[in-house]
Amino acid sequence: MDSTALNKPSTWSAFALTLKRDLLIAFKRKNDIVNPFMFFVIVVSLFPLAISPEPTKLAEIAAGVIWIAVLLSAMLSMDSLFRADFEDGSLEMLLLSPHPLFFLVLAKNIAHWIVSGLPVVIASPLLAYMLKLPGDSYLTLLLSLLIGTPTLSLIGSIAVALTVGLGSRGLILAVITLPFSVPVLIFGTLAVQSSAAGLPAGGYLALMLAILAGSLSLAPLTSAAALRISVS
Repeated sequence: MDSTALNKPSTWSAFALTLKRDLLIAFKRKNDIVNPFMFFVIVVSLFPLAISPEPTKLAEIAAGVIWIAVLLSAMLSMDSLFRADFEDGSLEMLLLSPHPLFFLVLAKNIAHWIVSGLPVVIASPLLAYMLKLPGDSYLTLLLSLLIGTPTLSLIGSIAVALTVGLGSRGLILAVITLPFSVPVLIFGTLAVQSSAAGLPAGGYLALMLAILAGSLSLAPLTSAAALRISVS
């Protein structure tokens, strides 16, 4: 047997190493973690000042406010997904890897969600309490965010991959990402509102799970193809 084949890491090892590398880089560059999270907190905190501090009105808009802030913070963090790899040349090495690019891109998406999406999910109950969201809907809020935030990261990775070689891409990212993110925003908001009203929210969560499953299957594949086009 060829000795190079023995030394070649498996696809799972390459996946784990890519995930670990991106997490280490993100924790060294703390702005990638702090900025989207602080933006999320500030946006949610400003709504009571702009609209009304009355508990009844806040409870009515709480689900929509949280989901809008989640979407905006996700868009703020998307640009960092492939930017550093493109600038230091490691993205080309990723494309030349003998392992399936699908799994490497998926590892980068998971790392991006852990850094930018998971802190938002963890902080959401506290902000929901500030917005007087009914206590019965907290679990639905957490479930919808756990399903929806990875979907937003996966959808955003396609837009980032398409525009990674462009100098100024903020507006282009928004134009590409927003139309595909709206269904997640709608179903997530409706799920929380239904739970707050005492109605079953399982149907909306099931639709969000279907979108997540489709995104997991197609987004890394599409992002990989877009990266090959953008870098070539």
